[in-house]
Amino acid sequence: MTPADVFIDFFERILENGVAAVDGLTDEQLAHRVSPDANSIAWLVWHTARVQDAQIAHAAGTEEVWFTQGWVDRFGLDIDPTDHGYGHTSEQVGKVQAPAGLLADYLRATHDATVGYLRTVTEADLDEIIDRHWDPPVTRGVRLVSIADDDAQHVGQAAYLRGLLGA
Repeated sequence: MTPADVFIDFFERILENGVAAVDGLTDEQLAHRVSPDANSIAWLVWHTARVQDAQIAHAAGTEEVWFTQGWVDRFGLDIDPTDHGYGHTSEQVGKVQAPAGLLADYLRATHDATVGYLRTVTEADLDEIIDRHWDPPVTRGVRLVSIADDDAQHVGQAAYLRGLLGA
């Protein structure tokens, strides 16, 4: 198994768990927040896909599928189109509402772009520094681990919230 295969397997699990978290839920259930400042399932799955999309596009040197495939227009959110959710206020979290199918489809599109990129990554590529804004600078491998870790946490949170709904 190559390092790329390991990453692909991890991202497959994120996709499966993210899709399962929204499957069959109503718009109201997806938008439900257990407290006024909590994240909703819709926000968590949208944020999972947006972070993966933006950071993989940066690592790959490509454009985000959010823009190239028209997801920004399909979602039609009342937020900055370049936003991915980092530092969102409670009001901004509340603006991220979408049906289950749209959330799952965007996560799938992001996943497809991720896997396409990962198939090109060699073991040597993982040591390349791709972000010098941090100390120490961030390698491609560290960024991939960070994306996968962040996404796994968020889909886990979405699954937990789904359980709280009894769905």
